[in-house]
Amino acid sequence: MFEVGQEGFPEREERVLEFWQKEAVFKKSVEKGGPLFVFYDGPPFATGLPHYGHLLAGTMKDAVPRYKTMKGFCVPRRFGWDCHGLPVENEIEKARELSGAAAIEAFGIGKFNEECRSIVKRYANEWKKTVDRMGRWVDLEKTWHTMDLPFMESVWWVFKELFDKGLVYEGFKVMPFSMKLGTPISNFEANLNYKDVDDPSVVVAFEGDGVSYLAWTTTPWTLPSNLALIVGPKIEYVKVKKDGKFYVLAEARLKAIFKEDVEVVDRFLGEVLKGRKYKPLFPFFKDQPGAFRILVDDFVTTEDGTGMVHAAPAFGEADFFVCKREGIELVCPIDGNGRFTAEVPPYQGTLVKDADKTIMQDLKKRGLLFHQATIRHRYPFCWRSDTPLIYKAVSTWFVAVEKIKDCLLKTNEKIHWVPDHIKTGRFGKWLENARDWAISRNRYWGTPIPLWRSDDGDLHVIGSIEELEKLSGEKVHDLHRHNIDHLTFEKEGKQFRRIAEVFDCWFESGSMPYAQNHYPFEHKKEFEHAFPADFIAEGLDQTRGWFYTLHVLAGALFHKPAFKNVIVNGIILAEDGTKMSKRLKNYPDPEIVISKYGADAVRLYMLNSPVVKAEDLRFSERGVEHVLRQVLIPFWNSFVFLSTYAKIYHWKPQIHRAESLIDRWILSLTQKLVQEVESAMEVYDLSKAVEPLVGFVDQLTNWYIRRSRGRFWAEEDTPDRREAFSTLYTVLLTLSKVAAPFVPFLTEAIYQELRTSDIPKCIQNLVDDKVGARDLQQRSGGKASHAKGMADAAGCKDWDADEVTGQGLNALGYIS
Repeated sequence: MFEVGQEGFPEREERVLEFWQKEAVFKKSVEKGGPLFVFYDGPPFATGLPHYGHLLAGTMKDAVPRYKTMKGFCVPRRFGWDCHGLPVENEIEKARELSGAAAIEAFGIGKFNEECRSIVKRYANEWKKTVDRMGRWVDLEKTWHTMDLPFMESVWWVFKELFDKGLVYEGFKVMPFSMKLGTPISNFEANLNYKDVDDPSVVVAFEGDGVSYLAWTTTPWTLPSNLALIVGPKIEYVKVKKDGKFYVLAEARLKAIFKEDVEVVDRFLGEVLKGRKYKPLFPFFKDQPGAFRILVDDFVTTEDGTGMVHAAPAFGEADFFVCKREGIELVCPIDGNGRFTAEVPPYQGTLVKDADKTIMQDLKKRGLLFHQATIRHRYPFCWRSDTPLIYKAVSTWFVAVEKIKDCLLKTNEKIHWVPDHIKTGRFGKWLENARDWAISRNRYWGTPIPLWRSDDGDLHVIGSIEELEKLSGEKVHDLHRHNIDHLTFEKEGKQFRRIAEVFDCWFESGSMPYAQNHYPFEHKKEFEHAFPADFIAEGLDQTRGWFYTLHVLAGALFHKPAFKNVIVNGIILAEDGTKMSKRLKNYPDPEIVISKYGADAVRLYMLNSPVVKAEDLRFSERGVEHVLRQVLIPFWNSFVFLSTYAKIYHWKPQIHRAESLIDRWILSLTQKLVQEVESAMEVYDLSKAVEPLVGFVDQLTNWYIRRSRGRFWAEEDTPDRREAFSTLYTVLLTLSKVAAPFVPFLTEAIYQELRTSDIPKCIQNLVDDKVGARDLQQRSGGKASHAKGMADAAGCKDWDADEVTGQGLNALGYIS
C-alpha cells in the first residue's frame, strides 16, 4: 500500500516538485475560492542572485499563506520586481566605465536607460529556479515590475494625490550623498554600510576680537564653507591664556584640549557669546550676509570636541537648521560628484576628501591649525558603490511626513507586529522622530516625477498618461525620461517643461499596493477588497525602508495602515558573526546546501531559530544537517516503519477506537500539537508554531514507536495490533498536515502515500477525554520518570494527579 523509495531527501523533493508542477497544485489551491486572504510581496532586485536572506523571507512568505490556504482561505500570491534605481544604474556605469552625470548624459540618457532595462531581468530565471526549489508557492507568471507602464502611471497618481493634499513641497535638505553615484540617498540607506575609518581630527582657531575661538572637526574639507560658530547657551565656557594668546572653549573640554595647565582668565555661559564676530578662515564667502558670527543652540554638547561647533550649513543638518533660522544662506562649492567648484579656486576640481591635507597645510601656515591628529571612528559608506558618503544640501522634493505624523502613529496602533516590541520600539520610535521624506533623485533610470514647471515657477502636476497626451498633443507609450522629457505644453500663455528628477525607488515600492493593480485606472473593486494587506514579511532593516514607505503612503492617501500583520526577521550572518560576503566566500553556497540536505532542512533550520523573532542568526551548515538528522529523518523513518509492517501484514487503513493507554496518550499529544501550532499561527508566531513540532517528532519516535514495537511485530492479527497501526497511521497523517506549511516536501511525500478515500476528512473522537496518570506509570514499566515525561507531553500540569486531561482529536478539517 505505502510506497517507500530509496531516494534521498533532495531527490524526493525534486519528485514532489514535479508533482506540484504537473498537477498545477498551487494554481488549483487559489482557484478553489474561499474568503480572500491578502498578501503583499516585498519586491527584490533581479540584478543579483538570491541569498540566504531571500531564502528566509521567502520561507516566511510561504509558510503563512500555506497555513491560511489549509484553513480554507483563497490566498493569491503575486511576485514583483524592483527594477529602477541605483543598483541597476551602477551596473551600467561600471560596465560602460561611466562616472557621474556628465558622462552619462554624454553617453545619452536614452541609450543609458535602455541598457538599464536590458539587465533588469538578468537573473530572473535563476530566481524562479531557487524560489521553486525552496518550495515557495507564488505566481511567477503574473509578476509586476516597477518599470511597467501601468505601474508607473499609478505611481504618478499617488504623487498627484499627495500634491493635491498639500503634502508635497520643494526645498533644501542636507542628505547623505554618494559622490560616486552623484545622488543623495535616504537616511535609512546611509545606515546600511558603516565602516571603521581613520579621519583627520583638527582643532581650528577662529580669530575674534583679541581671542581665538576653538572649534573641532573631522571634515577639514568643510572649513572653506564655514559661515558661523555655534555654542550651547547654558554650557560653561572659559577664556584661557597660553603663550600670550587667549582662547575660548567649553570648560568641560579644557583638559582634553590643553594637556598642560593654563591660566583661566574668565568664565561665562555660552549665551554671552551670542552675536560676537570673528574673521573668516578663507576669503571665498567673506561678504555672505549675516555670516561669521557666533550663534547659540541647544544641540551643542561637550561630549567631544571643544563645545563649539564649526557650522558649514550646506554640509550638516543641525548647522543647516540653525543658520537658516538666523537668516544665513548656505553656500555649497561642491559639485554633483563631490569635487570643489570654481567658487574656491585653490581647490577647484579636487575631490573633497582629497583636499583635507591641503586645507590643513594652508591653515597651519597661517597659524590657525591649533591641533592636528587622527581619529578612528565609524563612518557611513554608500551601500551600492562602497565609497565614503558626505552630507550635502540638495534641492529636493519632499513628502511632508511631519504634517501627518499623528495619523501615522494612530494607524501603527492597528498593526500586529511580530515580534511585538517592534511596534513601539524600532518602528514606533522611527515614526515619532520622522522627518519629511525626500523623494526625488537626480538620476535617470526611474519613474520621472510628473511635475512640469514654467519659466516663472508655476507648477503643473500630471496624474495620468491621458492627461499628458491631452496637454502635449502626443501619444505616450513609455514614461521613462528619454521618452517624455521633451514633451512640453502651454497653459495660460506659459510654456511648461518637466523637471529633471526621478522618484526615489522607495517611493515606487511603497506605492505597490496601488500600482500592482494599476489603481485607480483599473481593478478598483479588486483593490478595495485587497487593501490593506492581511500579511507581509521582510527583514528588520525594512522598518526604515519598505515597511515605512508603505505606511507613510497608505496613511497619507487613505488614513489606514497598508498591512494588518507583519513578521519581521533578523539578519542572517556568516557563521563567525560577520556580514555574509561573496568576495570573502564566508558562507556555504545556498544551491549546494539545498542539493545536499534538501530545502525542507534549510526551511526548518531557519524557522526554528531566533531569526524569525527579528534576531540575528549565524548561519551554520552543521545546523541544517542537525535538523535533517534530528527531525526530518526520524519523521520519515516513522513513516517507513509503518509502511514496512503494514505491507508485511497487509494492513489497510481502518478507524479503531483507542483503548491502549499509550495510543490514547500519543493521540492526545497529537491534538495538543494541533492546538499549539494553530494558536501560534493565528498570531503569526512562527517560532512558537515550529517548536512543538520539533519536540513532537522526538516524542513520537523515542517514546511511542520505541515502546510499541512489539505490538507491530506481533504475528497474530489482534485488536491491539490493529489499534497500533490505526493510531500510528492517524498520527502520521495528522502530523503531515500540521507540518505542511513548514516542511512541504516531506509532508507531501508522506501524505500522498497515506491518503485514502476510506479515511474521512475530519478524524474525530479517537481518544478518550482523560488519560490516567497511574495508568501512564503502569504502562511505562513503573518508572516514574517515564510516566512524568509522558504526562508532561500530554499537557498535565501536575503529573501526580489522578487524571491527565486530554482534548480529543476534534475536527481537524482545516488540515484535511
